Amino acid sequence: MIRAFLFDLDGVLTDTSEYHYLGWKRLADELGVPFGRAENEALRGVSRRESLLLLLAGRPASEEQLQEWMERKNEYYVEYISQMTPADLLGGVTELLADLRASGYRVAIVSSSKNTPLVLDRLQIGGLIDVVVDGNAPARSKPAPDLFLLAAERLGVLPAECLVVEDAAAGIDAGKAAGMRTLGIGPRERVGHADLVLPNLEGTSAKSILKALEG
Repeated sequence: MIRAFLFDLDGVLTDTSEYHYLGWKRLADELGVPFGRAENEALRGVSRRESLLLLLAGRPASEEQLQEWMERKNEYYVEYISQMTPADLLGGVTELLADLRASGYRVAIVSSSKNTPLVLDRLQIGGLIDVVVDGNAPARSKPAPDLFLLAAERLGVLPAECLVVEDAAAGIDAGKAAGMRTLGIGPRERVGHADLVLPNLEGTSAKSILKALEG
């Protein structure tokens, strides 16, 4: 029985993925590295460091350079997300979170992003969230299951009682590795290995999601 919903943030509750792309694109252009939307797909749900290594595609760099470039990209990203408002929540998100709260389900945000607190503050949905586990936690990033397992522990539920809601293949992999059920948001070619796939969260409720999951 599902008792808790564990949501990724970027691309699930709000479209900060576009700001991540703009930040990486800006950095890549400065470094003279070819980078477009096709390359950006591989960065979904991946940590900042791993994203940079994927962007560099084997190009040599010192640890000092890696740190400086990660900080530079993050400065660009923070510049973009600092302008966010509750209007940046994706369709159906506020209604679903309110329904989960009213129905007694536990809710966590589980994101690899270290900027999760800033984004949640801008979106003003803290009152609908029980637990936040982000890239600041002392745990391996997705696709390792650590962040989801930590969220379940903090929520006081078993992994088998959790439903992971993700838009990235790495996130679905992490949820499955944690022994949780998974809901993929987006195209099947990206999240088709999830237990249930939906295009978005518009018009959903706890009841409709769980019915489709078991159907």
